[in-house]
Amino acid sequence: MLQAPADVVMIRPHNFHPNPETAKDNAFQTAATGDIAAQARQEHDAAVTALRAAGITTHVFDDLGSDTPDSVFPNNWFSTHSGGRVAVYPMYAQNRRRERRWDVIDTLKTRYRVQDVIDYSGLEYDGLALEGTGAMVLDHIAHVAYVARSNRADPLLLERFCTHFGFEPIAFDACDATGTAIYHTNVLMCIGTRFALIGAEMIRDNARRHEVIARLAETGRDVIQLSAEQIGAFAGNAIELTGPEGSRLALSTTAMAALTPDQQNTLARHTTCLPLDIPTIETAGGSVRCMIAGLHLARRQGVTP
Repeated sequence: MLQAPADVVMIRPHNFHPNPETAKDNAFQTAATGDIAAQARQEHDAAVTALRAAGITTHVFDDLGSDTPDSVFPNNWFSTHSGGRVAVYPMYAQNRRRERRWDVIDTLKTRYRVQDVIDYSGLEYDGLALEGTGAMVLDHIAHVAYVARSNRADPLLLERFCTHFGFEPIAFDACDATGTAIYHTNVLMCIGTRFALIGAEMIRDNARRHEVIARLAETGRDVIQLSAEQIGAFAGNAIELTGPEGSRLALSTTAMAALTPDQQNTLARHTTCLPLDIPTIETAGGSVRCMIAGLHLARRQGVTP
């Protein structure tokens, strides 16, 4: 499905811990206790097992780096697109720049039809960042890129990406109850094929808020509005995937528990929820969506994915 990939990439962490370099602007980070590196690895492995059991083709790469605490969130440094196109992004925090893995891109080239790789990462030296499908929530059907303004989503680079990849940018300001800007758009909203989850009340400008809701609704999607408390529980940080039996919405058990029965019933009309238990990983300020890099690429004939 165009919006919901059947294949994904995940990075198995070995030295996970909440990142002090990102704590300055990521209000979703929290304290963690115990052997968090081992706990995060166990949570990751259980998530991979659950995805594969649901029929999602899941490519796993081990990260053995000693100073890549957020490597479990690969969707920030690359994205893939129909037509065989791949984008590689500049990152805001310096230690996150070490997460980029050209062996991952090379593996994709051998298994999928990759025609073009556009590498924006050199723009880090100019102080620019655009952290992939963390900074942008992409509507692959209507070709719209929704972006909450932050220091992780440079407006000039956003325009450049949208020109190269054929998206219309819709940017807005969003913040929590304390006035802190939302650091990544994908904690605020999720776009599926026939539904959308969004913390619309956190979009500060009333006119812009209604415009975003209207743009989502005009595509025929059920728009499920989330409260700020639900956003804080990562209910917006989900991703629709396609398994052999149809749509699956991967989200955390924390997020699932935060949804009301009515919201769950609305989702059930369009997808089957696949809750993944990742409380340790969530202390780093990201959840299931951040862990999964969807592959919007055609498989090479005769090659096992």
